Amino acid sequence: MAISEITEKLLAAKKAQGVTFEDLEKVVGRDETWIASVIYRQASADLEEATKIVTTLGLPESMAEILTVAPLKGSLEPQIPTDPLIYRFYEIMQVYGMPIKAVVHEKFGDGIMSAIDFSVEVEKVPDPKGDRVQIVMCGKFLPYKKW
Repeated sequence: MAISEITEKLLAAKKAQGVTFEDLEKVVGRDETWIASVIYRQASADLEEATKIVTTLGLPESMAEILTVAPLKGSLEPQIPTDPLIYRFYEIMQVYGMPIKAVVHEKFGDGIMSAIDFSVEVEKVPDPKGDRVQIVMCGKFLPYKKW
């Protein structure tokens, strides 16, 4: 995955300042995953949100405007991802995609889950056998219309 120059600068500043996405969530008032999507240029912020991000990272306010531009979404290459964490999502969809689709259709009918009217939350769940990653995706159901 190619990372944009602005993303590289933001991530370098984030590391240098010792700021976490959770820290940014407290400053910006938006979910940490959404903020990460702005930094990775998969979402756009308004000017106030963008200014809070860049100033918290110790960067010039002039950098905020680039974060307000609607990005070109979809950062993965068309081949199977090789990063182990991202690959696991690919694997999950290979194994559970059709079962999830069947359950969604059974509960909602013929349609899709929106990735636009959507949120995702990532939580750490302590477990004596090893901490667990809990990911909750919530998207509006969009039925296919008949015409």
